[in-house]
Amino acid sequence: MSGSEGSAKREQWGSRIGFIMAAAGSAIGLGNIWRFPYLVGKDGGAAFVVIYLIITVFIGFPVMMAEFAIGRAAQKAPVLAFRALGVNPFWSLIGWMGTIAGGFFTLSFYNVVGGWTIKYIIASLTGLMEVADVGKTGEFFGEFVVRSYEVVFYQILFMLITMGVVVGGISKGIERACKVLMPTLFVIMLILIVRSVTLPGAGAGLKFYLHPDFTKVTGETFLDALGQSFFSLSLGLGIMLTYGSYIGKEERIPSSSAWTAGLDTLIALLAGLAIFPAVFAMGFEPGSGAGLSFITLPAVFAKMPAGMIFSCLFFLLLFFAAVTSAMSLLEVAVTFAIEKFHMTRKKAVCVMSVIIILLGIPSAMSLAGDLKIYGKDFMDAIEYICNNVLLPIGSFLASIFVGWFWLKPAIKEITNDGQVQFRWLNTWIWCVRFVSPIAIAYIFYAGLTW
Repeated sequence: MSGSEGSAKREQWGSRIGFIMAAAGSAIGLGNIWRFPYLVGKDGGAAFVVIYLIITVFIGFPVMMAEFAIGRAAQKAPVLAFRALGVNPFWSLIGWMGTIAGGFFTLSFYNVVGGWTIKYIIASLTGLMEVADVGKTGEFFGEFVVRSYEVVFYQILFMLITMGVVVGGISKGIERACKVLMPTLFVIMLILIVRSVTLPGAGAGLKFYLHPDFTKVTGETFLDALGQSFFSLSLGLGIMLTYGSYIGKEERIPSSSAWTAGLDTLIALLAGLAIFPAVFAMGFEPGSGAGLSFITLPAVFAKMPAGMIFSCLFFLLLFFAAVTSAMSLLEVAVTFAIEKFHMTRKKAVCVMSVIIILLGIPSAMSLAGDLKIYGKDFMDAIEYICNNVLLPIGSFLASIFVGWFWLKPAIKEITNDGQVQFRWLNTWIWCVRFVSPIAIAYIFYAGLTW
């Protein structure tokens, strides 16, 4: 490590609650409110939820603790973290994969969906309900996404909002925003749940969501659950490693990890409670895939009393969730630029954002039908490569590194050099050494199909 790379005093979170809100905000994003419900619908309902919860506890949570431990020990961006730890340069591959997958590729298509949320907030107040009332939400969405100039405009607008927060730094930008956005998100969620479960016929949706039918489980179900857990918890994206690098030495990694994973999982489960009772009550198909949020739900809201208000609230919720995650993804790229190229934060935010916007334009244009990779829309292909390839491989390598090559230093970080008792330490060691890597490798191999 050169002196210039390590000379500047590193920012830290202003408070423990601020760090937890930011880490949870990163985890609580489109993965919970947009992606989780449509995967539940696609993969058969409650059986997927059970598998997702098991994977989160025994695979996701141990990997999250490992990433926090690496980040705090190194006090560096993911690419530079392993060099700072003085280990074999091979392990820097984890940092490179996380930075590329998270800071660049994932955020490039994440911005596109984030832009959709802005469009739909406005549309909810300006005629979307009238369109939905005559059963034309599919046509509305289809006509929107093929207008590439409009999709790109909203993509850039969403990125500009994200930039405005990240340029403020860790405590004055990301932490401050998350302290406002996270409670607001939770309140909106509760309002939507109350409306959903009190609709006539909501019981069928609750049964679909809460009563598992394991005959519907396939290898793809496990792969989807694994990818969803990692995507939702922001694992393998460089985020938790980056956020961990801003943790003070007095912070307790196990409890912070538990709070982050717990809040993330809670919001995902609540999103299902907000969506499926309403979908069934209004007689719609739960397995409508990625169109659930942008095609099915507007049609659901149109049939509700005060549907315009609930539609606006839902897409505002989706927007808040998207912004809190996008901030963390951008921070990965920004931290890399600051530490690798010695940029100021302002310059790093601007340069990295321009690169990410340019990377996202093919995704924004791909749903018009022109850009494909081996038969998949460009956006779907990039999402698949990130979620089903780069995230599992990066998390697999992180588990192997911590469990077999860096275990003693990791234990020192997790126990605050022996000052904090972690009663599940042996279970965590067993998971990070055996359960996580074996399960990741098997599910990755068994379910990987283009």
